Amino acid sequence: MYLMKIDLHTHTHYSDGKLSPSELVMRAHNQQVDVLAITDHDTVQGIAEAREYQASQKRPLQIISGVEISTKWHGFEIHVLGLHIDYQDQTLASRLAEQSEVRLTRAQKMCNKLAKIGIEGVFDEAMARVGTGQITRAHLAQVLLDRGEVSSWQSAFSQYLGKDKKAYVNAPWPTIAKAITWIRDAGGVAVLAHPGHYDMKTKWLRRLLEEFKDANGQGMEVTHPNMSPTKKQLLFSLAREYQLLAAVGSDFHAPSPWSELGRKLDIDSDLPTVWADWPECRKAS
Repeated sequence: MYLMKIDLHTHTHYSDGKLSPSELVMRAHNQQVDVLAITDHDTVQGIAEAREYQASQKRPLQIISGVEISTKWHGFEIHVLGLHIDYQDQTLASRLAEQSEVRLTRAQKMCNKLAKIGIEGVFDEAMARVGTGQITRAHLAQVLLDRGEVSSWQSAFSQYLGKDKKAYVNAPWPTIAKAITWIRDAGGVAVLAHPGHYDMKTKWLRRLLEEFKDANGQGMEVTHPNMSPTKKQLLFSLAREYQLLAAVGSDFHAPSPWSELGRKLDIDSDLPTVWADWPECRKAS
C-alpha cells in the first residue's frame, strides 16, 4: 500500500490540457496529491511555471519534470513519457522543437483539408487558443465544436480528425527508439504511456512491449482512472512478464466526472515502480 498519492501523467494548457500550470498545482493540492508529474505533449513549457507557483505554497507537493513524446510504430501513434527529465537540457529542447514543427505543419495540412470541404479558418482560430503552447488535434476539435460543426468533441474525431477520417493527416513522428534515446539522454525514465488505450489486440500489445523493452524503455503505465479490473490485471501481468517498471497516471486534461488527479491509481504492492529510487517518493513504497 502506498502512503503517498502519486500522479505521473498530467497536462496543462501548454498542450491539450485546460488548466494553467498554477491551476493544475492548485487542483493537485485540493485532491491531496503528493507527487505530480507534468507531461505535456512534446513540450516542457509548463514546468518552470508550476515549480515557481509551488514555491509560494505552504502545502508540500513534489513536482516531477516530464514530457509526453509522440512516436510512430507500425501505423499506430504511440506516446512515450519521459519522467524525471532535466527539463532545461538544451539538446532535449532542440529535439522537442522538431516535434513542435511537425505539429504545426500537420495542423496546417488538416485545416487545409477542412477548408476544402467548406470548413474554413480553423487553423487561425485554433492558434489563437494555443498561444505559446503546442497545437494538438484537441484544439481543432474544440473549434469545430464551438462553431457547431459537430455535436460533441468526440464526434470531431469520428467525423473529421480521427485516423482515416476526412481531415486526418499522418505525422512523421520519430520512432519509439529515438524518443527513448531523447528521454534517457536528458536523464529521464522512458515509460510507455497508456498501453491499455491503444486500439490493438493483446498479440500486438505484446509485440509493442517487447520492442519497447528492446529499445531500452524502462517502464509502462499500468493503470488509469476507470480502467476495468480485468484490463488492470492484464497490464500488471505484462509489466511483470516484460520486466518493466510500473507507472501510474490519470492522463488528466481537465476536471471531469470520469477522471481526476490521483484518483483510482492503486496497483499491486509487489510491482517494482519507476519512482522507487526517486528522492521525492521514498515514502511512497
